[in-house]
Amino acid sequence: MTGALADWPADFHAATRQCVLLSGGVRAAHAGRAAPGCSAHSPLPRTTHSADSPEPPRSMEPPSPGNGHLIPGKHSSNGDVAAVREESQAMLSPGPPRLETRLYRRRFLVLGVFSLYSLVNAFQWIQYSILSSVFTGFYGVSFPHIDWLSMVYMLAYVPLIFPATWLLDTRGLRVTALLGSGLNCLGAWVKCASARPDLFPVTLLAQLVCSVAQVFILGLPSRVASVWFGPKEVSTACATAVLGNQLGTAIGFLLPPVLVPRTDHDKELTGHNIGIMFYGTAAVSTLLFILTIVVFKEKPKIPPSQSQAVLQDSPPEKYSYKLSIMNLFRNVPFLLLLISYGIMTGAFYSVSTLLNQMITHHYEGEEVNAGRIGLTLVIAGMVGSVICGVWLDYTKTYKQTTLTVYILSFVGMLVFTFTLDLGNLVIVFVTGGILGFFMTGYLPLGFEFAVEITYPESEGTSSGLLNASAQIFGILFTLAQGKLMSDYDPRAGNIFLCAWMFVGIILTAFIKSDLRRHNVNAGISKSEVKSVPVESPVEPAPSIQSATQL
Repeated sequence: MTGALADWPADFHAATRQCVLLSGGVRAAHAGRAAPGCSAHSPLPRTTHSADSPEPPRSMEPPSPGNGHLIPGKHSSNGDVAAVREESQAMLSPGPPRLETRLYRRRFLVLGVFSLYSLVNAFQWIQYSILSSVFTGFYGVSFPHIDWLSMVYMLAYVPLIFPATWLLDTRGLRVTALLGSGLNCLGAWVKCASARPDLFPVTLLAQLVCSVAQVFILGLPSRVASVWFGPKEVSTACATAVLGNQLGTAIGFLLPPVLVPRTDHDKELTGHNIGIMFYGTAAVSTLLFILTIVVFKEKPKIPPSQSQAVLQDSPPEKYSYKLSIMNLFRNVPFLLLLISYGIMTGAFYSVSTLLNQMITHHYEGEEVNAGRIGLTLVIAGMVGSVICGVWLDYTKTYKQTTLTVYILSFVGMLVFTFTLDLGNLVIVFVTGGILGFFMTGYLPLGFEFAVEITYPESEGTSSGLLNASAQIFGILFTLAQGKLMSDYDPRAGNIFLCAWMFVGIILTAFIKSDLRRHNVNAGISKSEVKSVPVESPVEPAPSIQSATQL
């Protein structure tokens, strides 16, 4: 009995090799075909090779690494013994071996801090537009001057997006996060020095600093989600990160009209109220910058998903930022999404910027209710974002969900347009909420859909290009809609947006849904994977040797 057990490894591996050869190789063995006497489903004991194990026949070649499977380990000096081990493991494994993954509790802190400083940045974007009638009187400027305090966010983003995404890809998540949070804090403090009627250029400079900070913020939600969260929670995490920015917009609609009520004949009181708002924002921004320094790390020691593990397992020197950009612009589905996302998000930016003027055109003196309507729009959108994120995590129906939400946003815009002048603010609250639920809820869908159809290209690059498109359309739509509103009425400007949103629906319908990241996480992708060029400052994860061909 002891002698038979001693001979078992050699007999077993000889039989294994015969099974592979007679059944057409590793692929046939996976399909359930085996040579006579060799069951593909039979339980096989684990064996340990030693230097004394008999060599298999040298005429039998090991399987080619190009067979589409992940091949663990490396060939030892005794190449044929290692080849037999690889063949037997390939037969025993139902698919590619899974690389080690792990989830860390720190991911919630990273997500929370990012969402909060993104919130403050969005608050600083909208705080002027929702008080446009107050700031025009205080600084003695026209409405277009105040509109530019919002549009400077969009204008600064376009030329800076490529340096920002390059920095994210080459210097990493932590450096980018520190820049975004730090510049946001700096801009908030500069605003504190501008609470005087003769200092409009200072407040414009401060807003420009905040707009530069935004460049290092808007492209991070999908990157934070992918680097820190597992495949079953990545879409929800991305939606939560986007939700922070939306919540900032909501608070920006609600809080400034309360802190800075309209006092036309008392500029000193107005300046005092503006100063309170600015100093409060600066204090919160400073606290969040400190938390960013403490909490943010580049990435976890062990990646949270197979898609991230495969990227980190690839040599970083193979990455080329220029080639990544070229790949994205050669990706037709991504180009269609780039335009359709820009249209939808640009329309949202335009509506948010001009909402105060729309409401006060039909409901004079209702600045506070204009802010509350904006709050309703964004809060409903936050609920829509979370629902869409959870839905994507469980269904992976990216195109269907994106197209459906796009169509419903278009319908919501039509309803909002033709009920705005009915003289009933309750109806405006309801229609604004419906519009926000779908229009704002679309934002994380676009990010996640882009990551899926462009994997393994950097999430920061694809998200950055989507945001650049949104900023360009946002500037054009705000200028065009503002002109139509001043020459005609708000309905003309809203119909203009509806026409463009219909074009976006058509473009979205033509996007081919190729869920590359999902396929890698599911272990069914066979596409070549490139690497992300960021070296982690944390300790390296335990190495798992593999020759990877997907």
